[in-house]
Amino acid sequence: MTAVVADRIESAAHAYSVAAQLASDFAVGAAARDRGRELPFAEVDRLASSGLLAITVPAAFGGADLPPSAVAEVVRILAAADPNIAQIPHSHFVYLNLLRLAGTADQQARYFGQVLAGARIANAQSERGTATVADIATTVRPVGDRFRIDGVKFYCTGSLFADLLAVLTRLDDPEGSSGLPAGEYIAYLPADTPGVRIIDDWNGIGQRTTGSGTIEFVGVSVEPDQLIARSAAVHAPTGYGAYAQLLHAAIDTGIARGALRAATEFVRSTSRPWFESGVDRAIDDPLLIQRFGELSVAVTAAEATLTAAGVAVDAAVSAAESVAAASLAVATAKVLGDRAANEVSAALFEVGGTRSAAADLNLHHFWRNARTHTLHDPVRWKFQHIGRSLLHDTAPPLHGVI
Repeated sequence: MTAVVADRIESAAHAYSVAAQLASDFAVGAAARDRGRELPFAEVDRLASSGLLAITVPAAFGGADLPPSAVAEVVRILAAADPNIAQIPHSHFVYLNLLRLAGTADQQARYFGQVLAGARIANAQSERGTATVADIATTVRPVGDRFRIDGVKFYCTGSLFADLLAVLTRLDDPEGSSGLPAGEYIAYLPADTPGVRIIDDWNGIGQRTTGSGTIEFVGVSVEPDQLIARSAAVHAPTGYGAYAQLLHAAIDTGIARGALRAATEFVRSTSRPWFESGVDRAIDDPLLIQRFGELSVAVTAAEATLTAAGVAVDAAVSAAESVAAASLAVATAKVLGDRAANEVSAALFEVGGTRSAAADLNLHHFWRNARTHTLHDPVRWKFQHIGRSLLHDTAPPLHGVI
């Protein structure tokens, strides 16, 4: 495990304060890291040692047990500074939630304890070449009294920084020798397990430093107690999907706020007024003032909707109240966050003028990050679920992606 000494976060207010301090520091080098694709190892070490990665560990295991809304706010704060760093622990929190929902007491004690000590979890979930993103070809099959994993995963965000990998697999046991029910399982295994090869080959136009490369699994041996059945979380009204999507919406909303800050600073310090405006400073141009007002409304609406969605997810996971309503609230937040992130990061150049397009400034990293991250879980399907709920009284599906 990565050698860090993790602090303990005691409350949501404490978490926000720590996140704000880290964000202030992370923002300074964000554009340069993106330009040179400098992976943020030191920054992720600081994130782990801050204790923020353990804020969802249940109180029974020594954690702060903060609700989804608090995690979303931490992620939003970090994303406004560097959305790459904010996305790296997304799966970390998702798979801690799976552990809470479906893990045994022994598994919870083991992995929650490691996270309290500073461990980081990354996903090995997505695949290429299958009929859809929901189809899983990576198998886990019984071999004697153990299991073997074989397959290839892509877009494994955070894997270069991880101590543990959460590997989505499909049980391949036609004879039933394992005694496990058919279905999908998450294998929690150390990143340095023999047979695991983590490849730094992520080349997206945005989110360039998230460590979202490929992982190969060849004859990887795992113990039965490293496996957790996914069905208990995904195929039941647990709020599992809403929680995961809430954090994605927080990243998009944070990107929007970060882009608006950058646009404001650039226009205040660098932009010249258009000659027809009749003013001496760009910030006094009435058309620019109007546009900034519009952009501010878009960002503020996304933030307010994210907050409302967080409250709904809190209720769903703590009291099993209206999981469907929580999913729809998150879908709404996802739509507005997507719109704000893409609109504001593009409008930065509209309001900044020609100088803002200079390559050395790298202001386009806001747009590239927004365009890349918002490709997660298309919002066109969010509209579908929202519309069906209104017209047909149909609850959104329990597939973990809404």
